[in-house]
Amino acid sequence: MKKEITTSKHKFHLIHFTSIFSMSLVLLLVGLLCLLLFTARDLSIYVRENINISVLLDDDAGKSDVIRLENYLQSSEFVKSEKYISKEEALDELTKSLGENPKDFLGFNPLLASIELKLKADYADIDSIQKIESKLKSFEHINRISYPKDLVTLVNENVKKISIVLLVLVAILTIISLVLINNTVKLAVYSNRFLINTMKLVGATAGFIRKPYVVRGMINGLIASVIALFFLAGMIYYTIREFALTGMEFNMLTIVYVVLAVVVFGVTLTAVSSHFAVSRFIKMKTDQIYSM
Repeated sequence: MKKEITTSKHKFHLIHFTSIFSMSLVLLLVGLLCLLLFTARDLSIYVRENINISVLLDDDAGKSDVIRLENYLQSSEFVKSEKYISKEEALDELTKSLGENPKDFLGFNPLLASIELKLKADYADIDSIQKIESKLKSFEHINRISYPKDLVTLVNENVKKISIVLLVLVAILTIISLVLINNTVKLAVYSNRFLINTMKLVGATAGFIRKPYVVRGMINGLIASVIALFFLAGMIYYTIREFALTGMEFNMLTIVYVVLAVVVFGVTLTAVSSHFAVSRFIKMKTDQIYSM
């Protein structure tokens, strides 16, 4: 009798461990997807916010004109950063890149003073830039506004394409993850189907029977989430070390989002799956359970 009880306990612990480990692997996949999605978003924002727009000024633009324009840009909702570059600074930069001073053979400085802009990601598209351009042209002493139109178009088109592909991929793999975790929880509850039936026969309410399984499911989901996050951190560390990506940094907010997504997904899904799995066996008749 003791041997049977010991064997039964071993089976229970084995099922319990297998269930948690299986869920942790699925949640690792969820974590990787979230990390990929948020990193792609951060990367697209970084690229769009580093597109340079040059506001070139006439030679007769005075200091007061520059200050007025800078004050407007600094207070505007679309500018991430702005920097004034004088004619002399522009000439120094060109001399460094060319290796010779154009002023030596032209006899004058051909460059114009400018204000270099970087826009916020939401405004780094052709339509928004054209509206901004029309606003800036209302100021005096602006010679022209220069920006890489082809690059802006290409960046935004690629961001849209990548976003669509990632969203489709995330949707498909999320459905797969839901099915896998749901089946794992069902198998764990299946091993206790006779106990559930016995509790029902002695008069236990459905809520009383479900509660310990739902709580255990939530705890298992939390444990599986923590294990998955450790796996994920290990994979990131190994990748950075193996491929010498020492300069690679993740946005702290991205890390928080990934951790929350994995934990909430793991705990919520296991709780819901446990609820419905136990309810299924509660509704079954005794002869149906023995025939399974």
